[in-house]
Amino acid sequence: METDKRWEEDIRPFLSCIEMSRRQRIVMTVIILGSFVYVILTQAVHMLDGLPGEPVHPEVRKFCSAMNKQKVNRGSPTSPFPNLTTEPFMRCKIIFLTLEILNHSVAIERKFQSTSSLIQLTLLNAKAENESSPIIYVVTPTYKRPEMVAELTRLGQTLSMVQNIHWIVAEDSATCSRPITGLLQRLGLPYTHLATPMPDVYRKERYVPRGVSNRRAALQWVRDYGKNTGVLFFLDDDNAIDIRLFEEMRSTETVSMWPVGLIGEYTVSSPVVKNGKVVGFYDGWPAGRKFQVDMAGFAVGVGYMKKQKKVTMPYIAGHEEDGFLKSLNININEIEVKANGCTDILVWHTRTAKNPLRNLNIESHQNDNIKVLTDNMKQLGMIK
Repeated sequence: METDKRWEEDIRPFLSCIEMSRRQRIVMTVIILGSFVYVILTQAVHMLDGLPGEPVHPEVRKFCSAMNKQKVNRGSPTSPFPNLTTEPFMRCKIIFLTLEILNHSVAIERKFQSTSSLIQLTLLNAKAENESSPIIYVVTPTYKRPEMVAELTRLGQTLSMVQNIHWIVAEDSATCSRPITGLLQRLGLPYTHLATPMPDVYRKERYVPRGVSNRRAALQWVRDYGKNTGVLFFLDDDNAIDIRLFEEMRSTETVSMWPVGLIGEYTVSSPVVKNGKVVGFYDGWPAGRKFQVDMAGFAVGVGYMKKQKKVTMPYIAGHEEDGFLKSLNININEIEVKANGCTDILVWHTRTAKNPLRNLNIESHQNDNIKVLTDNMKQLGMIK
């Protein structure tokens, strides 16, 4: 008996330690379970309030410059409509006046006046029709690289041939690039220039969601200032586009779609259409997406977009389009089919070859044009 008592006394400290460790384990279990429940509840609230891929911290957005009306330059290809003061019409008038003087014919004068009035009336009708047509907000994200100004120049000159558009150029930068501002002002298009850098947290991801911060800023601008009758269209600076597509999309009321060429394993991304309705998608990268489309493969009616509770674009690489279209609450069978029943390709996802950002040795060219040339190239971001 004494031996048993001694043994109990000897192991009592160890038993108390075991009991303490059990209490600690219980406390630890409660803490872990509580944390787990907290995470679940937080995610549930997040999912109810918005879509995955939403930034935790506010995004930086800077307004650079804008021009709301198209600049009309004499003899410029960007002039929306000629008038009787432009050179071709002046030549016609001089010819008619010369004939009048030579022939002393009142009939010729009346004929000139009739022709002049008809031309003027036709131009006024065309201008009125253009101004009443829905405006297209073309959103182009861009970022600093040697090809940036070249890409935007090519795309901007294409857009100069399209009437009643507003070009929103949003660059991935904390500051406004002077070459972009200069280009936009030279083109004479109605434009808005924004600077909105990608949050640093996303730059560290394996697959970087490029262009999302820029498009999100443009979306907010369109929601704040866009006309309800307008149309929103995303067009990257490396895309090539047939200007006929703009007239196709101009009638968009909800969401319209069409094929995009030179993309993915199938060399095309397109809605599948049966009996005039979209029933699915033909795309080489399904990836569990509901809307398997390219960014240049759809347009959205601004009025329809503004009616939605929360329109967003997630910071999830490869799922930007899908997340955006899901936030619009559009059903597949409600999509408006364009481009001849989605049988014509009017936009292509072309890719310009990447050029390294080089340092050039111009020590032997300090007294010739190469010095000035390379200085200009630096301003354009083509070289270091």
